[in-house]
Amino acid sequence: MARLPAAVSTGLLLLTACVRALPPSDGGGNPDPSAEPVLARIADWEDRRSLAGGELVRIATSAPDAAVRRRALRALGRIQDVTTLDAVVAGLTASDATVRDEAAFAAGELALSWEPLPDEARTALTAALTRAEASEADPTVRTTLLESLGKLATPGAVEALTARLSPADSPWAAPAAKALGVVARKAGAASVAGVPLAAMVALTDPARPQAVRYGGAYLLATAKRPEAVPTLRGCLGDADPDVRALCAKGLGDVGGPTDAPALAPLLADGTPRVAAEAARALAKHVAKCQAAQGPTGCPPLGALASLASPVKQVAAGHAAWAHPLLAVAQQGLPVSGRPLLINLRSALAEADRSAKSDEARTDLAWLDCRFAAALDRQSGELKEARACGFGRVADPRRLALGLHEVAQFTQGVSAPASPGATPPRGPGAAFAVPLLGHASPVVRGAALEVVAERPVPEALAPVRALIAGDDAVVAGLAASAAGKLHDAEALPAVEVLAARVPREPDLAEAVAGALVALQGRAAEPRLREWLGHPHANVRRVAAEALTTLTGAPVRSAHVELPADTYRPPAAPPGTTLTLRTRKGDITVLLVRDAPLTGGNLVALAKQGYFRGVTFHRVVPDFVAQGGDPRGDGEGGPGHSIRCEMTRRPYTRGVVGMALSGKDTGGSQFFFTHSPQPHLDGRYTVFGEVVAGMDTVDALLEGTVIDDVIVGTHAP
Repeated sequence: MARLPAAVSTGLLLLTACVRALPPSDGGGNPDPSAEPVLARIADWEDRRSLAGGELVRIATSAPDAAVRRRALRALGRIQDVTTLDAVVAGLTASDATVRDEAAFAAGELALSWEPLPDEARTALTAALTRAEASEADPTVRTTLLESLGKLATPGAVEALTARLSPADSPWAAPAAKALGVVARKAGAASVAGVPLAAMVALTDPARPQAVRYGGAYLLATAKRPEAVPTLRGCLGDADPDVRALCAKGLGDVGGPTDAPALAPLLADGTPRVAAEAARALAKHVAKCQAAQGPTGCPPLGALASLASPVKQVAAGHAAWAHPLLAVAQQGLPVSGRPLLINLRSALAEADRSAKSDEARTDLAWLDCRFAAALDRQSGELKEARACGFGRVADPRRLALGLHEVAQFTQGVSAPASPGATPPRGPGAAFAVPLLGHASPVVRGAALEVVAERPVPEALAPVRALIAGDDAVVAGLAASAAGKLHDAEALPAVEVLAARVPREPDLAEAVAGALVALQGRAAEPRLREWLGHPHANVRRVAAEALTTLTGAPVRSAHVELPADTYRPPAAPPGTTLTLRTRKGDITVLLVRDAPLTGGNLVALAKQGYFRGVTFHRVVPDFVAQGGDPRGDGEGGPGHSIRCEMTRRPYTRGVVGMALSGKDTGGSQFFFTHSPQPHLDGRYTVFGEVVAGMDTVDALLEGTVIDDVIVGTHAP
């Protein structure tokens, strides 16, 4: 067995030396009733991120009751402490298959640690997983091992997974392909460059089962091989919408303008999210068109002209058809696509006059602002978004949306003003400076993004003032901007803000970046203090900042949470949350294996927290995210909860918690439009849609949650 260096392994063995005996197993799949107190202790240790002086490791390695051992391994996976790696690896060779399966999952969770594993730990884990996979007879366990190798994403993991791609009719080909796709998402397409294309292509044969075709399409889409274009064109006609969407996505990344005839028919696909992927792919291809295309013009641009048809569908109340339009607006078009954006805005304005309902008019208004912002992104000026939305989109939302897009303007980039400074992405944006004083914190935050990317001297003083402002989110964004601007005069204000981090952990990331940029090695003492902070994300941020400063890997200490850390009561089994919107209701059944997360959402719902909150982020064929009272993705309830990663994959209609780091869940959640394997085990799954998936498909940015009702699911 490959082991960690002696300093780590010996310490682990000392921790496991003294643990009281556990009740024996009843021999079944459930724990003996007398084990309930032990299970309760494990749950408490997990929630406090405690190893219980070594007792949790001892239980995970040698508890006689398989169910108790599984629960301890789940806790170790969620705690994600590298010193427990030996205990997880030991579980891979347990006699009980269910214990091996849980150990395999826990290994994947260690691989996904927010604070990355040291190289020696990754090497040891790769060796343990590949050895276990090669000898595992149980198909369920073997699949979990393949999934965890994908999460690890080391060269050794890629080699082991590649060996399982062939033959294509092997039961391991599909999970191996999906795991390799996760590797490509995590480590980049270059990490799977050695995987034979023929093995990928063989999986997409229309005669193969859906799971196999999906795995092949997922790997092809993430591997980004130009030589795969013919195969990607061919699978655009697959019978499964998820496969069609993946093939369109892949073709968008590696294809070109000549693929427009193959993609264009999908704009009228019976599944709007497939049409959205085709629209996004065509938008990418517009940017690849040469300035002079001859008499045929730019084929992708011509194909996108048919999006006037979805505009009519949205006006008729079929909001899901807004997704192809939204995909193009979010992707953006080069200046050559400006007439198309203008024409689509005209179509929206015309449709607004005959829209079926007020909700349809609201959807059209938000789309108009999306296209207006796309136009502003082309010009680098905040013009169209100032008056978009037919009078139905509030001024702060219009301005913030436009500012976010303008910040991405890249034409006319000049050299940095001083050595070591970050070069701006476009010419100075003086128009954003007055908006730093806007009444809305959402607008102030968006304006900070613009001046950080496209600085002007007159922005420096207002940015400094915002660091000392009352809004903590804006103060953090201002500190981050000051760091990017290399404004040494802002350092005193940043240091004052840094003193708030121990009691306001959400400030850590922005402040750490500013300290590194403005103070350099002088920031090291403060950052080292943060390595012992109770909040895992503060420790992670400090470790990353110190690694940058010192040039040597720095890791944080293991710290237990205080006994008084917020812990809502668990929701009873069968609890549902019904989101009421003007588009319809969505009923979510809470899962039993994320009690803290479910209980937190139930408590917030009972307080009326979600009334009037909008869905602020919708990415077609990916997620719809809501739950932020600020409406800009920066807000929350004022507390955070621990992650509870579950075995449930992110298939279509799954509900997960949005995070900004380990254990940062609050009130923001998301629905998945389609399977998202790269999210598995990374974000807590707390529910699944049991009614109203058509409403999920209809969600758009700006859709209001009227209320969230707590109920019980009827079996």
